[in-house]
Amino acid sequence: MRHSGPFTAILALAACAAPGLARAESDPRLTELWKLVSYEVEVRADGSKAPVMGEKPTGHAYFTPENRLFFVLTGEGRKPAENEAQRAALMGTLVSYSGTFRTEGDSWTAKVDTAWDPKWVGTEQTRMFTLEGERLRVLTPWRVMPNWADKGETRSIVTFVRGKD
Repeated sequence: MRHSGPFTAILALAACAAPGLARAESDPRLTELWKLVSYEVEVRADGSKAPVMGEKPTGHAYFTPENRLFFVLTGEGRKPAENEAQRAALMGTLVSYSGTFRTEGDSWTAKVDTAWDPKWVGTEQTRMFTLEGERLRVLTPWRVMPNWADKGETRSIVTFVRGKD
């Protein structure tokens, strides 16, 4: 059966509009590749701060227009593991997760579907952010982070610059 006239036009319009209706627009200020510059952790108990991933950590964050984010952050000076103990130690210098996200003002909430730590899968992770020129500064809420649980409640202060590669 061949359709024509107003019915066909309505179907075509609905098909074109449906993808945009199925998702909210991401914050255009975030939609970008971001390169990690620093990763600092503040300890709630004593206010101390430390560059837990070293002075020159590596990594990227990527926010897509389709509201998906990807984070891969690694510590400075990582070396290939040669045994199980070394492989386990590498987990302490890695933060990696992906999921869908929504923004509200100067915060985003990620619904995590893939993570370096399985405890994060299925959780929602909220981050506050500020943008100053080419710099994105991210602040986590206070929580016990798997990588440095021995420090108790901490928050991360993570800084990125707009990616050039």
